[in-house]
Amino acid sequence: MWELDQAPVNDGADRCHRSEGSYVPLVAEAYRFGGGTAFYACSGATTRQLLSGQYGQPPQITRVTAAASLVTLSIGGNDAGFSKVLTGCIVKIPWSSACVDQDAAVNRRIEELRTSMLQVLREVRGRAPAARVIVLGYPRPFPEQPVESVDNLTVADQRWLNTMTRRLNDTVGSVVAEFDRAIAAFGAPGSAEYVDAYEAFAGHEVGRPRPFLNGLAVDMDELRVNARSYHPTGDGYRRFAELITKQIAAGPGRPMNNVLVTDPNAPRQGAAPPR
Repeated sequence: MWELDQAPVNDGADRCHRSEGSYVPLVAEAYRFGGGTAFYACSGATTRQLLSGQYGQPPQITRVTAAASLVTLSIGGNDAGFSKVLTGCIVKIPWSSACVDQDAAVNRRIEELRTSMLQVLREVRGRAPAARVIVLGYPRPFPEQPVESVDNLTVADQRWLNTMTRRLNDTVGSVVAEFDRAIAAFGAPGSAEYVDAYEAFAGHEVGRPRPFLNGLAVDMDELRVNARSYHPTGDGYRRFAELITKQIAAGPGRPMNNVLVTDPNAPRQGAAPPR
C-alpha cells in the first residue's frame, strides 16, 4: 500500500516502503502492549538481510529485545526470488514458457530457505526467549481456477505462481512447526506459530473486481515498476491484521509455560516442609 508521496513512518521507512497502512500498525491498535510497539519491516528483505541490515539501516533482528512479548514476521518470498520470478513472467514474449521454465530454480531456492528460516527463528528466540513469534504466510495471488490472462500472465503462468506460493508456505510452515515442537518438548516459554494466509484473499485475487493485491503498476514518468506492484492493498493489509489478531487471541494451542504460579503457602526451596 506504500505510495511514493507518503510521509515516512520512522527512520528508513521511505527506502523500506514502510507505511501506517501495513498490518503491524493495525495489530498494534487492536492490542495494548505494555512496552509499546515497533515496526521495522523492510520491502525486499531476505532472511540474510533481516540479520545483516538493509539500505544502511540497522538489522531488523537488532530491534528485538528480551522485553518483546510478540514478534511478527512475514518473510521467505524474497529468498525464493518471487519479485524477479514475477518480472520474468510478465516481461516474457506472450505465450512463451519463460515463466514456468523457472520451476527448478525456484524450487531449489525454496528448499534452501529451510536452513535460513531456521536461523532467523533461532536468532529471534535468542533475543526474546519468552516471546510469541508469529510467522505470516503468503496469499494465493491469482484465482484458484484462472479464466483469462492478467498482466501478460497466461492461465498456466498464474496456476504455476499459485503452486509456488503454496510450496513456499508449506516449507516455511513446516520449519515453524518443527521449531515450536522443540520449544514445547523442553517445556520452555514462548512459541513459534505459523498463520497460513494462502486462502486469505479468496475472491479478491489479482484479476478479480476487488483485488486485495495490487496488480502491475508502472510509473510512466520514470519508466519503472512501482513498489506496490503485487503487494497488498489497504484491504489486503486489513485482512492480514485480522489473521494475526485472531491468532493472538487463539494462542498456539498448547501451554505456553510463560507464567509460573506458586502457592504462597508452599515451602521455599531448601526449607523444611511444614509439620
